[in-house]
Amino acid sequence: MAEVKEFLDAAEEKMDMAVAFLDEALAHIRAGKANPRILDSVRVEYYGSVVPISNVATISTPDARTITILPWEKSMFKEIEKAIINSEVGITPENNGEIIRLGIPPLTEERRKALVKQAKQEAENAKVSIRNARRDAIEGLKKAVKDGMPEDVEKDGEASVQKLHDRFIKNIDDIFAAKEKEILTV
Repeated sequence: MAEVKEFLDAAEEKMDMAVAFLDEALAHIRAGKANPRILDSVRVEYYGSVVPISNVATISTPDARTITILPWEKSMFKEIEKAIINSEVGITPENNGEIIRLGIPPLTEERRKALVKQAKQEAENAKVSIRNARRDAIEGLKKAVKDGMPEDVEKDGEASVQKLHDRFIKNIDDIFAAKEKEILTV
């Protein structure tokens, strides 16, 4: 029975990682609301090394349509602006000399549909990872039968892996449904 638990634990760990990756991927999809996480991928040059904006400035969201960036050093204004303009964020920064503002434009219906499609693709990728984890666990159980594990224990293990798979697939569907609702909410 200990062997079955090992396969289940390995599968669950892989499935957890797939869900965590999906959460991270969906957080970077801009849904028309100000979210500081859309700047996570933007890097700036700071004393010879490339660091995230959050390492050189305070990032906040004073309202649902604005992200403000307050650099800790005046010399960083130009670097941060240049990094945002050159990134894939798609928003032009406004600098008043004290603070950098990013106005989040409202999404068009066409853009919302494209974002939903992108989110659906990310969810499908996560589901594929979960199916692969299930397949690996079942293959491991079948090999264990050849090494002496009783077949009924292996069948119970397969049923447990399937339950785990179903639970994680439902979790991904729920996460996607919430993101889809967030994107389509005007």
